[in-house]
Amino acid sequence: MSPTPPPPRPQRLRSTVLSALAAFVTVVALALGLTVGAGAPQAAAAGSLPCDIYAAAGTPCVAAHSLVRALYSSYNGPLYQVKRASDSATTNIGLLAAGGYANAAAQDSFCSGTTCIITEIYDQSSRHNDLTVEGAGGAGAADVGAPADALPVTVGGHQVYGLEISAGMGYRDNSTSGVAVNGQAEGMYMVTSGTHVNGRCCFDYGNAETNNMDTGNGHMDAINFGTECWFSPCYGQGPWVQADLENGLFQSDSGYSKNTSNTGTGPLPFVTALLKNNGQNHFALKYGNAQSGGLTTTYSGGEPTVGGGGYSPMHQEGAIVLGTGGDNSNGSIGSFFEGVMTSGIPTDAADDSVQANIVSVGYGGATGSTGSLTPGSEISLRATTSCCTGDYIRHQNNTAVISPITSSSSSLDKNDATWIVRRGLASSSCVSFESRNYPGDFLRHYNYQLLRQPMDGTAQFRADATFCPGTGKSGTGTSFASYNYPSKYIRHYDYNVYIASNGGSNTWDSSTSWTNDVSWVVSQPWAP
Repeated sequence: MSPTPPPPRPQRLRSTVLSALAAFVTVVALALGLTVGAGAPQAAAAGSLPCDIYAAAGTPCVAAHSLVRALYSSYNGPLYQVKRASDSATTNIGLLAAGGYANAAAQDSFCSGTTCIITEIYDQSSRHNDLTVEGAGGAGAADVGAPADALPVTVGGHQVYGLEISAGMGYRDNSTSGVAVNGQAEGMYMVTSGTHVNGRCCFDYGNAETNNMDTGNGHMDAINFGTECWFSPCYGQGPWVQADLENGLFQSDSGYSKNTSNTGTGPLPFVTALLKNNGQNHFALKYGNAQSGGLTTTYSGGEPTVGGGGYSPMHQEGAIVLGTGGDNSNGSIGSFFEGVMTSGIPTDAADDSVQANIVSVGYGGATGSTGSLTPGSEISLRATTSCCTGDYIRHQNNTAVISPITSSSSSLDKNDATWIVRRGLASSSCVSFESRNYPGDFLRHYNYQLLRQPMDGTAQFRADATFCPGTGKSGTGTSFASYNYPSKYIRHYDYNVYIASNGGSNTWDSSTSWTNDVSWVVSQPWAP
């Protein structure tokens, strides 16, 4: 059985009026994907990527990190580095084309037959603010690298990998260039997930201390995303986009939420989280669904006035952290796909254009393959027992069950009953099943019951989440043997789902209808 699981450059125009007019024209053109005439800054062309957009608005990126795609249309360098367990060799994972998407096939090839961790995340900006695995800090031991294959995802129609952080994982750069310090203005965003969160400190991306210690109020300026409510009241269940400004996760100048409608993002699989801070007397928080729609501002106002002060002005030190707090508080979990930090505060119009670009990418889109056990195919699994031929394996409250799914079922139920076939996490000759609407969560057995849980990279999880398909024991469909308990097969019993043998000490091992209960039809996915 398994264990528990740089400031903005001034425009040289003839007058303040002309400067304001040029900026207005630039923003309008930026939003429309057009260019502006001679004598004014060039706006981003159609198809410009986030850092092109921010540069055109006068707030260039000083850091740009992504595992999934380029953040500049001209970028053609590496995105991240992986190290394999078998021989400790490393390789860089780059792009399929300049300005394009990650070459995940290169990772798959390099890591074939072994496992890999992510050891470095490269900064696409000219600043070279690359992130490496974080060392020990005031509140946490040295971190470990995240498993490279834990978060498969479709982005821009391509199969790529995100970064899935479990407790004890994190990345950092304590010697940066161009990042805001001592009350300078900056903005930042990240694309994360509302399905892989917890209430522990601190899943952050942004500006932190340069010594991995808590050096006092205002020495951090980072986006936090999770369910930890530092100052009550917080409304709803979260997760919330908050500002980690050190010694507090802030939803307002008073710490607590002054916005009763800010109940959090809920379990959106992809979330845009955004923080802007002028470093003196104002910060703002925004979020959006990274798959559709625009941004919502949850707070825009003064710097915090609680906790003994020290936030106005800010005292940023200019390190960059990802996945932990500034003192390496590393009990949090979270997902990271892309993020940038800017010099100066981006305009709202630039933020909106960046959000539109993120949405246009199609995070979590269809894989392009359905109805088979080929890795990358989206499927649903239908029971074959006479009682339950309209029932499908779906997750419900983190547990695998079978329940009827029809064309009239809710979108949520259809998504819960759709799985993405992945190469077996423990063996490439077998398969694993990733949740369609909870990226990075897989079916795994624990105490013989099937659960939906986030992949943590351990050998135990890999084995528990790997199943080997064969001809259905009833002569129909497919049966799936547990990789680490090969005499036990995925079975439904009393509407729950287990791994079960044909006869045994557990009630779900009953021989009655066993061959039918362990036989499944691999069908077309219910989710579009």
